[in-house]
Amino acid sequence: MRVLVSDNISQKGIEILKRSGLDVDVKTGLSPEELRGIIGSYDALIVRSATKVTADIIEAADNLKVIGRAGSGLDNVDKLAATKRGIVVMNTPGGNTITTAEHTMALLLSMARQIPQATASMKQGKWEKKRFTGVELYNKTLGIIGIGNIGSHVARMAQGMGMNVIAYDPYMSEERVRSLGVKIVSLDELIETSDFITIHTPLTHETRGLINAERIGRMKDGVRIVNAARGGIVDEKALYDALKSGKVASAALDVFEHEPPEGSPLLELDNIVLTPHLGAATEEAQDNVAVAIAEQIVDYLTKGTIRNAVNFPSVPSDVLPRIQPYINLAERLGSFLSQIFEGGIETIIIEYKGGVCNLVLEPIKIAVLKGILTPILQETVNFVNAPLIAKERGIEVKEITTPDAGDYHSMLVITVKAGRKSSTVSGTLHGKKDPRIIAIDNFAVEVIPEGDMLFISNNDRPGVIGNIGTVLGRNNINISRMQFGRERAGGRAISVVGTDTPVPKEILSELKGLPNILSIKQISLPV
Repeated sequence: MRVLVSDNISQKGIEILKRSGLDVDVKTGLSPEELRGIIGSYDALIVRSATKVTADIIEAADNLKVIGRAGSGLDNVDKLAATKRGIVVMNTPGGNTITTAEHTMALLLSMARQIPQATASMKQGKWEKKRFTGVELYNKTLGIIGIGNIGSHVARMAQGMGMNVIAYDPYMSEERVRSLGVKIVSLDELIETSDFITIHTPLTHETRGLINAERIGRMKDGVRIVNAARGGIVDEKALYDALKSGKVASAALDVFEHEPPEGSPLLELDNIVLTPHLGAATEEAQDNVAVAIAEQIVDYLTKGTIRNAVNFPSVPSDVLPRIQPYINLAERLGSFLSQIFEGGIETIIIEYKGGVCNLVLEPIKIAVLKGILTPILQETVNFVNAPLIAKERGIEVKEITTPDAGDYHSMLVITVKAGRKSSTVSGTLHGKKDPRIIAIDNFAVEVIPEGDMLFISNNDRPGVIGNIGTVLGRNNINISRMQFGRERAGGRAISVVGTDTPVPKEILSELKGLPNILSIKQISLPV
């Protein structure tokens, strides 16, 4: 079998592939046209971040069985197109945790002590001790936005340097955060009380522009900001203005809205430290991810074993066709529920009803967990590590089987809880394979769980739906479908509004201000 390596990876990974008897070609720097022209003769493709594996390239990949990413991020791979072709997409989550956390601390220290600026001054023959007076980290408050694997490691290192660490993470249980010796706070409190702020979240609808002009305005004067997570979480224009005015004393960025950030005004400032996306760029990390992806590719091509796949569970090939529709349903129900629920999840209850009880249930459970965790953690979650991540986050998982599914052949009912709060979504298969949501909490609905949607809670009053349609129409956002449910006439109601495109934040704010609207959540599911 033939393997194409189209980006630079450690030679240790190449050697593992060759020792297994695979035919390996290393061809880096290919144009999209060149890659499309040769991909049809390969069984596996290994990439890092440079190669863009688009739907057009996947269409030409007649023999491709697996795409492996030496790293965690999969923004450069069209996972949906690969799944439709039956191509397994693998990554290596966790391989960059230590190195990214360490780079964050390097940025933090470099920023606090102005080390890059002082180095540049020295190389110009200057000796400017007073100009580069820094600040200590000791006894300062570090606010961590997102305290998963990387954020947790940053917290431990910062505590070792005598910093007071607080964190905001709406998806992490308070018990888990407290076990780290970290105080969990609201985003508002973190923004307003931190001396240093570091970001460790994925880029999602919720986190895009999270650090904006309004939030920067509420920060301490002289705050210092680090972003080694994803470009776009920090509004670069707002950051530039704050750095110019002195509101933000200094910043350190490893990631940017556009990479490379050619022409960015940030490049003109002296009070910012910039690195070219080096978070994962250590010899150890590159060796780790190259070895990991090579071993995974070898196991799949020679033994049929799937590890760290983001789009397929590890189940026998003869079982997969029967169970795949339920896996798809379970993942979509979990993702939908995760995006409408507020707060750190403490308990997940999965109820299997009817005929589905006769199937192997473990992959369905894992699909639920992956669906719930993916909107929170993005590409770090897959069908292999989802149970471990849930356990690490202190989430209890319960399963219930019931032979009676009422009017349906089979049903999945998923409930998430946090303290006294809970939310439930129920789903079934239409025509044996098409997923449907049939209930949200106590509201009966029939929702096709795909694409961009608005989940709206409102009072059941005349004009609500018309007002929503008017606002969306005025802003050229087309409604693809609408479903409604209500507890009783004149009581509380819900609306699920499908849109052809995501709804910008400013329009969401306008919708929230409409009469009788109680809350709005934007949901994004695979098409």
